[in-house]
Amino acid sequence: MVLSDRTIKEELAKGRIVIDPLDESSIQPASVDVRMDDKILVFRNSRRPYIDIRQQLDDLTEMVPMVPDEPFILHPGEFVLASTLEHIEIPDDLVARLEGKSSLGRMGLLIHSTAGYVDPGWKGHLTLELSNVARLPITLYYAMRIGQISFLRLTTPVERLYGSPSLGSKYQGQTDPTPSRMHRDYRLHGA
Repeated sequence: MVLSDRTIKEELAKGRIVIDPLDESSIQPASVDVRMDDKILVFRNSRRPYIDIRQQLDDLTEMVPMVPDEPFILHPGEFVLASTLEHIEIPDDLVARLEGKSSLGRMGLLIHSTAGYVDPGWKGHLTLELSNVARLPITLYYAMRIGQISFLRLTTPVERLYGSPSLGSKYQGQTDPTPSRMHRDYRLHGA
């Protein structure tokens, strides 16, 4: 069951859902708008001929600060990582879905490739996977409304929250756009 604005407000008031900072005007009928923070992780040209999923990728990216009221230009076909301005926490009996704003989608801006699902127990800023599938560059601004998060109630509270040591959660508590940490799966599990 998707939570309505009334239930979202109740859960926020109880502190079960945390969205900080919260702009009350961001609460929509069945979601809450989220804004873009002030850092973008760009992929730079590399001498690597490919991305090896078993290797740490820190040398493939560079953090670029955004300047208030100055646009970051996302070119056609470009892919960057950003994060939500809001710190978000999800309780043990809810999951959340992060979706793009339809007005931005109609311009060709996608805000996630596959990472639209937010597990129970999540705490941190959500990383956005921004892609421009249009033929023209798109401007991005600090604190612009970039997406919306909706909440769904689970049949029961989960047994293990995201971030539990036994899960090996790789992104709990992140505050900046965070590159893939898939290489940790190979170190942890020998896959």
